[in-house]
Amino acid sequence: MNDYYERLTSLLMEKNSKLSYGRARTWVELLWEDFETTYAKAGREYQGKAVAEKVVRTWVAQYGDKLHDFAALNPKYAHMLNDEEDILH
Repeated sequence: MNDYYERLTSLLMEKNSKLSYGRARTWVELLWEDFETTYAKAGREYQGKAVAEKVVRTWVAQYGDKLHDFAALNPKYAHMLNDEEDILH
């Protein structure tokens, strides 16, 4: 599982230089979890990690450069950018 997260985190960091590694990894994990939860709630049969990776990869490609803006405007996710001690890589 860690390999999937690492690949997606690297991709997100390429798309959005404003995110630290920790923030990018958290976003990847949240997006992955959101996809799996939504898929399950819809009553669909689990298609495996490869499908989840493909969906999250698509989301990162489309929205990755804007995630920091989304978080800043949405109080539910504002804490995603509050930590000024994050190290940018």
